[in-house]
Amino acid sequence: MTAFAVLVDWGTSSFRLWLVDGAGDVLAERRSGEGMATAGEAMGGFAGVLERQLDALGADADLPVIACGMVGARQGWVEAPYVETPADPKSLSDGAVRVPDAGRAVFILPGVCQRAEGAFDVMRGEETQILGLDVGEGRRLACLPGTHSKWVVLEGDRLTGFSTFITGDLYAAIAGHTILKHSVEPQDDAFDVAAFQTAVRTAFARPAELSNRLFAIRAAGLLAPGEAQHPATILSGLLIGLELVGAASRFGRLDETSVRLVAAGPLAERYRAAFDALGFAAHEEDGEAAVRRGLLAAARKILT
Repeated sequence: MTAFAVLVDWGTSSFRLWLVDGAGDVLAERRSGEGMATAGEAMGGFAGVLERQLDALGADADLPVIACGMVGARQGWVEAPYVETPADPKSLSDGAVRVPDAGRAVFILPGVCQRAEGAFDVMRGEETQILGLDVGEGRRLACLPGTHSKWVVLEGDRLTGFSTFITGDLYAAIAGHTILKHSVEPQDDAFDVAAFQTAVRTAFARPAELSNRLFAIRAAGLLAPGEAQHPATILSGLLIGLELVGAASRFGRLDETSVRLVAAGPLAERYRAAFDALGFAAHEEDGEAAVRRGLLAAARKILT
């Protein structure tokens, strides 16, 4: 089959590349840890990283590249300024920036920003993934868990609003830089579903008590060490429960809609368990397939 384009999801710490034909079928792929944080210092910089990956696949020298993610940040290869909400596939494609002097046609898609008073927000990469979802008509809500979890409102193929919750950052900060560092051991990665779901329900029902519940993790380890199991799981459950409270406050009752959960691996397991604990419906989506569809849609608009 003849290759149509190269699709690249280039994040802060990861690089994913797919060689696709005109129908979007993957002909070959490459993955590495050469994300935005290190690519600039690599031999040949961003261009060097890209070309070495393409050489490994034997890709034609004139094959165009469509990329999304932190590669378009101010600290990336070339800044692709944010487009405003509401955003759709056309506005993303129109906002693409061509990298000068790249040796081949390389287009970087913009991120999306929100300037609503009291709700300033930004995203890079997730917008391409979100717009690659097949959500049908009407208003839909999507959740993309991560260090910075994104909750996104979709109306048809338009991204009309979103909110970021720094749940992963909070976990790292609390586990590593508060009194809980003595309770949450680095090797404590066992996940207990029952303890997690109890913590989720506790945080969702009484979010104002969160800081007290956090200290209780430490106190339990001192007073009842034999019973104080799974502190890392409980911390995770409390923080994800708090995130769900925030999402419900921002977007309305989560038990009245089916949320698209765009996740994989351990994160998908935890968020699925959190939704189940609260009796909320969630429809899981393949995030990698979605970002490829979003990139392919942009490639077709830009290149044809």
